Amino acid sequence: MAVERTLAILKPDCVRKELIGDVLRRIQDAGFTILGLRMTRLSKREAEGFYAVHKGKAFFDELTTFMSSGPCVPVALEKENAIADFRALIGATNPKEAAEGTIRSDFAGSIGENIVHGSDSVANGQVEINYFFDQATLVANEPVG
Repeated sequence: MAVERTLAILKPDCVRKELIGDVLRRIQDAGFTILGLRMTRLSKREAEGFYAVHKGKAFFDELTTFMSSGPCVPVALEKENAIADFRALIGATNPKEAAEGTIRSDFAGSIGENIVHGSDSVANGQVEINYFFDQATLVANEPVG
């Protein structure tokens, strides 16, 4: 398997519910390396730019309004098989359909406010990471021991 990169965004509901530490712990416990992390508040325009792939879909305005409603935490991650492993870790978009023990099953309140974003492909992961991080700022942590 190849080492892949993916973007997680701890969404405004995650920040509001004070779950940043809990979600990051699960991500690290699942073997992901954090390459970059920051807290930001997206403007409506920035949210629309990030989610441009969904423009024209019924949920686009609700999604971009939500994503610009408060701070979020973009996180650049790396791991072998990162895309599939992260999507399995977070669970289905609809928390009612998410497997037991996944992040969304445990913490999300609705399909619209589902705690975390995860890239859906290696190519999108790179594009999404570049939306929030300059490649020169990404650093790999050397584990202790």
